[in-house]
Amino acid sequence: MCPFCEAHFTVSQPPSSVSVSSSDEPEWRREVARRLEVYRSRRHETPAESQSVLSFASEPPPLAVITTAVAPRTIARIRPTQHVEIHVSQPQLDFSVVETHRACPATASLPVADLSTRRLAGLLDATAVFGVFAGFLAMFRSLGGQLGFLKINFAIYAAIFFLIYILYFGLFTLLSGTTLGMQMRGLSVVAMDGGLPDTRHLVWRSVGYFLSGGTLLLGFLWALWDEDHLTWQDRISHTYVTSAAVDEHSLDS
Repeated sequence: MCPFCEAHFTVSQPPSSVSVSSSDEPEWRREVARRLEVYRSRRHETPAESQSVLSFASEPPPLAVITTAVAPRTIARIRPTQHVEIHVSQPQLDFSVVETHRACPATASLPVADLSTRRLAGLLDATAVFGVFAGFLAMFRSLGGQLGFLKINFAIYAAIFFLIYILYFGLFTLLSGTTLGMQMRGLSVVAMDGGLPDTRHLVWRSVGYFLSGGTLLLGFLWALWDEDHLTWQDRISHTYVTSAAVDEHSLDS
């Protein structure tokens, strides 16, 4: 009995299973039931049928494939460091030829004239050059010229003296091979091999006289420190001054 309305009602036991028709269910519940049924059916399927095999679950590719896929710099780092030794055989250089290439008298039968004899010959040549220079000035004065003592006059005198010096040594060397002072002292000019100098030697000897005189006679003074007591003109022309008599017998020997 209801305490409010005093009506009698009976309470029936709930059935063990309630069957609900599909027609009475709402639309959303049917959709949920359908998706749940699909999920349960997929769950009971094998993995090969339910989903495709992932790339990370597959077996690793062969080593050749990995090698080609890696960058070249990475491969160089992966490879073990190899030390390669290269042996280059270098021939030994022979400097003995360079050391002996220095021009020096070749024959002992024609030795280099001593400094005292060459110095006396040089004084005779200097006297001849000064004599020619003094004669030139005297002739210039006799022709009405005036000799001044200014700086420009001394520069002109020096240029004239150097020109006479070049002509004296150049002409005597090219024409006879020796200067007047050498002829008076019995000196001769020969090549380094002991033979007579040719025109090329004489031309270079004239150039050597020009350089020796143009450096305030430093080329002549070089004989004081030279190993063979040779001057610049001797070294340049590969000739030297000897006091021995140069004849056919000495040349053949």
